[in-house]
Amino acid sequence: MAYPVSITVQPSLTGRNRLTTAFRVILAIPHAILVGGIGIGGGVRGDGTSTSVGEGGLLGAVAFFLAIISWFTIVFSGNHIVGIRQFTAFYLRWRVRALAYLMLLEDPYPPFGDAPYPASLELTEATLPRDRLSVGLRLILAIPHLIVYFFVLCAWMLTSIAAWFIILFTGSYPRGLYEFGVGALTWRIRVEAYVLLMVDEYPPFSLS
Repeated sequence: MAYPVSITVQPSLTGRNRLTTAFRVILAIPHAILVGGIGIGGGVRGDGTSTSVGEGGLLGAVAFFLAIISWFTIVFSGNHIVGIRQFTAFYLRWRVRALAYLMLLEDPYPPFGDAPYPASLELTEATLPRDRLSVGLRLILAIPHLIVYFFVLCAWMLTSIAAWFIILFTGSYPRGLYEFGVGALTWRIRVEAYVLLMVDEYPPFSLS
């Protein structure tokens, strides 16, 4: 069965905008403040909080706080408050667009908020009844992903740096590097959605 969190990115391999690519990190700062950057600190701190989600900018901090509230409501009542789900989905959709732009997967400047963009998130409603046991142990269950994804994230940063130079000199993004970037983005968002309690299905260890 398909995982309930999927990312669609319209390929942008040739004819890339070299000027915006050169200044991409600077141009992405407003979005990074709101929904975070790529981050290199994926993992769990000593107090049990996830650094991967904590690097989600201002809206990400709110989403993580709301996930704490949702942890209690789901564990004790099986209920995920609709308004919280809607806000978290909004944050994740925005984050997908911002990361796709920051990591050179797309050239158009992402919208602030919800609007059409070549990179998008599709999130299926959580299966009912919610799995209270997996919600209760969610941060512990996510640790293997946070450990493995740290190395995927390091590789993604290195391939993106290589792609930055290649785009500046050739105007093209090599397909192999591009597909790896899309896979790394998909993996990251699936883990974040899992940690933020949007889904109960365990994320696959996969770039596809």
